[in-house]
Amino acid sequence: MGGEWAGEFDVVVVGSGAAGLTAAVTAAARGRRTLLVEKSRFWGGTTAYSGGGVWIPANPLMQADGAGDSLEEGLRYLDAIIDDVGPASSHERRLAFLEQGPKLVEQLTGLGFRWQRTERYPDYYPQRPGGRIGRSLEGRVVDGRVLGPFLATMRRPAGTAIPVQSRDLDLLVHAGRSPRGALQAARVLARAAAFRGTGRVPLAAGGSLVGQLMAIGRRLAVSVQLGSPLRSLVVEGGRVTGVELERDGRHERVRANLGVVLTAGGFARNDELRRRYQPVGEQWSSASRADQGDAIEAGVAVGAATALMDEAWWGPSFVTEAARTFCLWERSLPGAIIVDRTAKRFVNESASYVDVGRAILDRDRVAPAIPSWLILDGDHRRRYLFGSVPPRITPRALLDSGLLIRAESLEELARRTELDEPVLRETIERFNGYAARGVDEEFGRGGNAYDNYYGDPRVHPNPNLGPIRNPPFWAARLYPGDLGTKGGLLTDERARVLDESGAAIPGLYAAGNTTASVMGRTYPGPGGTLGPAMVFAQLAALDLTSWE
Repeated sequence: MGGEWAGEFDVVVVGSGAAGLTAAVTAAARGRRTLLVEKSRFWGGTTAYSGGGVWIPANPLMQADGAGDSLEEGLRYLDAIIDDVGPASSHERRLAFLEQGPKLVEQLTGLGFRWQRTERYPDYYPQRPGGRIGRSLEGRVVDGRVLGPFLATMRRPAGTAIPVQSRDLDLLVHAGRSPRGALQAARVLARAAAFRGTGRVPLAAGGSLVGQLMAIGRRLAVSVQLGSPLRSLVVEGGRVTGVELERDGRHERVRANLGVVLTAGGFARNDELRRRYQPVGEQWSSASRADQGDAIEAGVAVGAATALMDEAWWGPSFVTEAARTFCLWERSLPGAIIVDRTAKRFVNESASYVDVGRAILDRDRVAPAIPSWLILDGDHRRRYLFGSVPPRITPRALLDSGLLIRAESLEELARRTELDEPVLRETIERFNGYAARGVDEEFGRGGNAYDNYYGDPRVHPNPNLGPIRNPPFWAARLYPGDLGTKGGLLTDERARVLDESGAAIPGLYAAGNTTASVMGRTYPGPGGTLGPAMVFAQLAALDLTSWE
């Protein structure tokens, strides 16, 4: 392919979420001229919308706290929960993730990144061999002014004035019911007031993660180019030597002397690709609208192999015209059940979101379940947080948008949801018996530490089970949404992109949702998306900067 180069760098990274920023920071810290390109006018990717958790077994903060974890226990856990899905989750890739994870944390700390543990947050399968509590990390709340002019182009979700962290949530959900929850709510509000009172801009959760990484990148002189979609990879002599970008309506080529790292997300918002490979389209995804699969298609065009294209980071989702949000704690607290459109339960409501999201899809193959219904007892709305809405307060907008349906009786609820009333009553009566006995005889809800994490410790004998009996009753539609797709380019333990024969494509690396996940078809714990994304992004940068 001929033509002049519009620019020349050692490393070109495509995509500005946590993976891309990690690759760029790592390359720049090793003295390489690095360009970070982003198709959108805003940087941060889907990471900026996320909780910002990073799942790293045996990480340095755990060790400092004496939490008792090891690489061997991490591998034991991964081997117990991940099925054989082929080379995407090979033993070598699992081991590479576990070995590099603690080093990633240490190296970013050395560059100024401020971490904290979510020490109460369990793995999603804590009862399996090697399962632990407290393997997830997140960035501390930081002042966004450190970004200077880059703050204005950061992707920032609405409602970020109150800096809520993952480590706050298990207590906040019942702030109106427990002294510990009320105290945590007071701390969060005080945190927000302290930032506001001093003119600081709080960055929390995913915003802290990408914000801190971008701040480090700017200090290390990473060049950033926004509004520049990837159109193709440049190949010379069988090696990827650069990228072709679109910028201001024209195409330009940028040279990458050492290599290109693709970290531009998956294809969650590409409806055509979703329907080609998956049972749903893009209509319920929480991923950024820019998540169109450009990097995956560019890799395939130069011979890359793909895997797990039918998979996503599934999760039960509330969907309105304005937003698509995950249902996390609402379904797990006492006084809540999920039923399909035949009014029957079909899942442990307190299970991990990927399992509940997939359960909706699986159930819909045998009984209508899209949408399913989250049914709430009146005590649930009087006691617990619903999304960002405090207990005992239900704004009219939630009802007008169709997100919530309110009914004074089960008869009215059945009519308004078009559920069969006798079947709904039978389902609820059976569930109420389980709640009284403290044992969910159908689905085992409340039987492990992850289930209990979003439960109510004041409810006995099972913190996840409470009867549905007191009006008003509430219902919300649940769809099989996702945080993004998790299939894509096949990579090895060094994050090199592989071709159909299993050979590495020279000069081409990838990480994050652009790749087939090392986690296969499961989700190990909070931050199980971002942890591997950042680790393999760092491994890519280390590998391509290790030679000239």
